[in-house]
Parts: sequence; C-alpha cells; structure tokens
Amino acid sequence: MASNNYFTEEEKNTFLNSYRELCRCTRNVSTQEDFTHIRKLISEAVKTGHYQRDKHGLNPALRNINTALILAQKVGYERSMLVSVLVYNLVVSEFMSIEEIEQEFGEDITKIIRGLMKAKSLYAKQAAVESDNFRKLLLTFAEDVRVIIIMIADRLCVMRMINHHPNEKFRYDVACEASYLYAPLSHRLGLYGIKSELEDLSLKYTNRETFSKIAHELNATKRERDRFIADFIAPIQKKLEEAGLSFEIKGRTKSIFSIWNKMKKQKAELKDIYDLFAIRVVLDTPTEHEKAECWQVYSIITDMYQPNPKRLKDWLSIPKSNGYESLHITVWAENRWVEVQIRTKRMDEIAERGLAAHWKYKGLKSEKGLDDWMNNVREVLETADSGPLELMKDFRMDLYDKEVFVFTPKGDLYKLPLGATILDFAFLIHTRLGCKCVGGKVNGKNQTIKYQLKSGDTIEILTSPTQTPKQDWLNIATTSKTRIKIKQALNEALNKAAEFGKELLQRRFKNRKIEMDDAILMRLIKKTGYKTVTDFYRELAEERLDVNDIIEKYLEMGKEKEETFETRTAEEYVLTSETKEDELVIGSNLKGVDYTLSKCCNPIYGDDIFGFVSTQGTIKVHRKDCPNAPQMFSRFRYRIINARWSGKQGSQYVTVLRVVGNDDIGIVTNITSIISKEKNVAMRSISIDSNDGLFQGHITVTVNDLSALNGLIKKLKTVKGVKDVQRGSI
Repeated sequence: MASNNYFTEEEKNTFLNSYRELCRCTRNVSTQEDFTHIRKLISEAVKTGHYQRDKHGLNPALRNINTALILAQKVGYERSMLVSVLVYNLVVSEFMSIEEIEQEFGEDITKIIRGLMKAKSLYAKQAAVESDNFRKLLLTFAEDVRVIIIMIADRLCVMRMINHHPNEKFRYDVACEASYLYAPLSHRLGLYGIKSELEDLSLKYTNRETFSKIAHELNATKRERDRFIADFIAPIQKKLEEAGLSFEIKGRTKSIFSIWNKMKKQKAELKDIYDLFAIRVVLDTPTEHEKAECWQVYSIITDMYQPNPKRLKDWLSIPKSNGYESLHITVWAENRWVEVQIRTKRMDEIAERGLAAHWKYKGLKSEKGLDDWMNNVREVLETADSGPLELMKDFRMDLYDKEVFVFTPKGDLYKLPLGATILDFAFLIHTRLGCKCVGGKVNGKNQTIKYQLKSGDTIEILTSPTQTPKQDWLNIATTSKTRIKIKQALNEALNKAAEFGKELLQRRFKNRKIEMDDAILMRLIKKTGYKTVTDFYRELAEERLDVNDIIEKYLEMGKEKEETFETRTAEEYVLTSETKEDELVIGSNLKGVDYTLSKCCNPIYGDDIFGFVSTQGTIKVHRKDCPNAPQMFSRFRYRIINARWSGKQGSQYVTVLRVVGNDDIGIVTNITSIISKEKNVAMRSISIDSNDGLFQGHITVTVNDLSALNGLIKKLKTVKGVKDVQRGSI
C-alpha cells in the first residue's frame, strides 16, 4: 500500500494478513490480477489524498478489506460483492466516477455500489435510524439483496474495529444500532454466525461489565463443558446407531447474548442456568416414520437419563400455531439438567428457514411478506447448487413497493401508501397543518399539494394563515384518513358559516323588533327549496340570500296573504318600443333608476347583461355569464329583468385581470409596460403572489368597453412567460 504514514504499524500488519487471507480463500472466484489491480488503485487514491479516515478515525482501506474477508468467510464467495466492497470508497472519495467504475469493472458491480451509496444516504437522517420504519426503508432503497448483505458484513467489521475506540458514545450508538437493526436482518437472512457475533459485541459495548463476567465464567468452565458434552453425546450416539437410526447429533454452547437474556428472563445467576448449551438430534427419515422415530429416540435417551416431566414439550402431536414441530426434553445428567431437542430433517428445515424461523420462535416481531421473502433468500443462500450468491443478483427487494417512506426536515420517518401526496403527508402530521397546507418543499424544491411522494423524500410543509380546506382536496387525497379529516374540516366550516347566518337573521329580527316564529320560518325555508336548515343559514352567511328579502317573505307568510312582488314601475326604468318584454336600457340618458354594476362579475360596456331587482328597489346589473347567474335564474326568476347597453358611454369601467405565469425576472415590468401604452386604459392597482416557481397577479384596470378589454388580454398573453390571462372579480 501507499504512504508509510497512512497505516499505523498494527493496521499495516492487519491489512497485509487480511489481504493474503482474502486472496487465498477466494482463488476460485477472483484472480490475483483482480486484487493486484484494485490494490494499485487504492494505493494511488491514498497517495492523492482521496482515502482519508472517516470522521470517527476509522481507516477505510482496512475496513473494506476486512469487510470483504467477512463476506468470504461467513457468507460465501461472489466476485461482484467482493470487488464492490473493495472499490466502493474509490467512488465515495471521488477518486473515480461511477461511470469509470462501470467501464473498469462492469455493470453488476456498479449496480451494487449505487445501492450502497443510496442506502448510505439514509444515515444523514439520524433520527430515522431509531424509527421502526428504518429497516423497511433500507430494504426499499437497497434494490439488490447483496447490498444488505454487504452492509451487514460491514457493520460487523466496524463492531470489531471499535473495541478500543476512545469515543464511548460512538461505540455505544453503533452497538445499539447493530443490535436493533443489523442482528435481526442477519438472522432473517440465515447469517446466524454474524448475528450471534453482532449481538455479543453489542452487549460488550453497551454493558461491558456483564459481558466480561459471563465470558470469564464461560471460559473458566469451557474445558469441563466440552468434556461433558462429549461424554453426554457418546453413549446416546452408540445406542442410536445400534437401533439402526440415521441421524446427526451435535451440541453447542449458547452465545453470551443469549445466555444474558436467559439470566434476565429467569432472574438467575449463570451457575443456575441449566441450558447453557443444547443437544440436538436430527433424524434423516421418511415423513411417515417421523413421529415414531422421534419417540423412539426419546425412549432411548430417557432410558439412559432421568427426564423432567414438567419440561417435556411435545410439538410433534400438536405443532405450534406457526408450524413448528419438535420434541423437547430435559434430562438429569452429572448433577445438571440438559435440554435435548429431537426432530427430523424436514422439521429442522421448517424450524430454521420456514414457518417457525427463529425470530418468530423467540417472539420477535414478524411481518407477512418480509418473512416469506427472507425465507426464499435463506433457501437460495443455503441450497443453490450453482453458487448461491450468484443467484442473489436477480432478487429485487420489492417488499414495500406499495408504500413510501419520507422524512421531515428534522429526520423523522413516516410511512404512507404508494401514491400519497403532500396533502396526505400534511394531514398525517397534524390536521391543523393539513388544513393550512398550500404546498411543500420536497428536497428543497417547491411542489404543489398534488405532488406524489417518493421514498427518501424530505418534506417541509408550507402553510398560509388564509388557507382553508377545499372540496377538490378530496380528489387529491389518497388515504381514507386524510379524506375523513378533510370532510370533517369542510363540515366544520359549513357549520360555522351556518351559525353565523343564523346569528345574522336573529340580529335583524331583533333590530326590527320582530318576534321569530320557528314554525313560520321552517315553512319559509321549505318553500324556498332548501333541504336542511344548515344550507339555508349558510346561504345567508355567504350573502347568496338577502336577509331583508327573507324577513319580508317571513312577514308575508305571517300575515297569510298572497302578495305579488311587483318588480317594475314606469319610474324605475325605461321601456323600449322595439321589444315585447320589459327591458332596462343602460345609457347616459337613463335617469331616475337606481342601479349599480355588480362587483361579482364587473360588467362593462359590450357584455351581455341582465338586471336583478333587490328588496330595496335598486337594480344590480350582472353579466349573463356571472358565476351567480344560474342560481338567480333558478330561484329568483321573478326578480330578473332584461337589460342591454345603449350607445357609447364615454365612461370608464373597472375590471380585474388575473394573470398567471412563470416567476421570471422582468415579467411584471413587461406586463405593466403594455398596459401603460394602451390608449384609454389605466391601471389602478396590482397584487402579486409567487409560489412554486409561478406567480399569480391580480391587476385592476379601467377600460372603455369589452372590445378594449379583449384587445388588452390578447396583448398580455403574448408576453413571454405568461401562461393565462382571465377576467376576475374585484
């Protein structure tokens, strides 16, 4: 390797030993030329300062070589995985680009490195590692299962390296993460040796005193324990062979972590734990002879050793609900209790990689889908004839393809259904936040409430104090919970409006010293076509109903008289001689008629118009395409009068233009410049709102007639960056 200063003397010796061992044990999948070439690249990266120690002082070259060695020794030989681990830091340190790696080593290795880099990006979200969803997100990001296996091996390597690390908090955090995340993952993948070592090292770093005490006591009794196991097994083995049974028998001491769990569970000292090791008899027998031969082994062992009937567990006659089958007995031998598990190969396979995998058997969390998939992975790892890890490259981690996992700016992790939007996320955080949501920043970029979330997105919700839930939000929301919350918010708003309308009507009745009769009011509400009282009061609050008009109708019904509401007199408007129907002609000669131009649609000369007679006798002039026109014609047809413009007015009409466009520098200047150059057009005011790269402007102008307004709109639409120009309301 390069630079004598790069390695300490101890690191140098470790690296060389690991390098030689890796070359030796991987000769059948990698050539010496492979490792020589990679070593030269790493050496050059070190010389040019690209291979620096990480922020915790760990040497990346040593970490990579030892991770590769763990893969070779504890997982299996697969060239792409080994090479990916060794060259990964060449990309991370920017010594080589991902494209150069692909040219040099091929597409498969590049795929693994991309997965490693993607998964590594999660660690920028520190809070997420503590989340129960982090494991799912990790699996989602690591599309190739080999990425997960490499990360597990790397974590074991780091755990080995930090035994004497000076930063106790760093050591503690890494140990907790290994116990919480990587040990369960390694178990689910069938990497039992790695899982046990991760758990033991985790206990060592988080509770060194307990670990050392158990380790010391186990070491002190190891020779005696090994002798005992051999002596216990020997006569059993002889008897089983004499019975003509085909079997395998083995004994193993349980891990320190497992022993510590038993000590806690049983609240006992180590010397009082009578199942520090387990003996397992695995029979090779046809399915039809399974139970008979298991009980035959039970009979042989219990003839030799005294059984404890209280600790007999018969899962042969009645298997566990998860499918686990085995016969557990505890016998007394040389002044101690010994647990013996009796099962067949089929039962053992089910127990180890099928329905009763260890994480279920020991009561750990399990999820449908993940279990089935991991069982398949384990089976491929253990049984593939063509080299198990060669087949792993075809596995895709699509377990959670129906979910997305996103972060808050603080790093908190949330799970939502696939297709969920920013609006769903806002309501998931808090209903109040959802009701005020106007969009969000996704990975620092503005997005609308309709944006569909992707796994790994960091979402910051943008709000406005004036925002309120809209009916069309129900089409944007994807989760039932969000829709329920939106409906509740909409109903709450409607109820508030109805309450306001009720108070308004009661106040007007009181001002006019009229006593309200609920029966008459209910008849009036029904007569006006409303199905519910809430709808009636809401219309009053939103001024779609005139409160004075309602009071007049109420008084009429109270007197029980039919009166015709006369909507016209000769003094109120001028009649034309050309038309058969009454018609209001608006012109400069019109006198004695109290009319106003409605602000809801801002009619100007040239618009098709009609008149609407109020209870005060005034006439409001509306455009025929006014948003409120359909309701007026359907409910108050008797108050509608025809209207038209007479000759040129010589006056200015106020109207509002709504302009939408790209939020570019200079676009507003270009718009105002065009307006200022227009003859007989004046700009009164302009207001601009900018959001998500777009601006929305409301411009109040005065024009002579519809022709001038249409001409102005046409010119504004030609401005570069302007997407739409429409008439609005004041």
